[in-house]
Amino acid sequence: MKIMVFLHGTVLMHRNGIGRTRQERVQHVLDGDESLYDFAGYVPVGEAVQKLQTWKDQDAEIVYLSSHRKIEDVELDRGVLQAHGFPEGLVYFRQGAEQYCDVAERALPDVLIEDDCESIGGAKEMTTPHLKPEIQVRLKSIVVKEFGGIDHLPDDILALVN
Repeated sequence: MKIMVFLHGTVLMHRNGIGRTRQERVQHVLDGDESLYDFAGYVPVGEAVQKLQTWKDQDAEIVYLSSHRKIEDVELDRGVLQAHGFPEGLVYFRQGAEQYCDVAERALPDVLIEDDCESIGGAKEMTTPHLKPEIQVRLKSIVVKEFGGIDHLPDDILALVN
């Protein structure tokens, strides 16, 4: 089973979000908090590392979807994932004129976990609503609150897909 997890806002957040409520983190985005642009300083949201490792321990393949387009920024994402002990996995990103849906269709995960993009426009900025219908029926889409983390999702990957 391949689980694709969106990075920014779903399992990673800006460093000034530490110790803040979810709504305060959203407000940081709306206010343009300076730590949003320190990509190397991003930190896990909640216990995301442990949750993803739990799924990996059940033989799930974990892959990531970055919001970045520039390879140097994607490299920073890879560094953050490694520094915080996230399970190893490919980091997918948009290339050229690709949209998030194009990347997800290229990766073809069984499960796609993303946040609701509350701070940047909601569903029009998300991946799942823009997938081809034949892809939407093929994968399990899980939408979490932006900066709310994935801690509440089931530990059992079979429960995750059902």
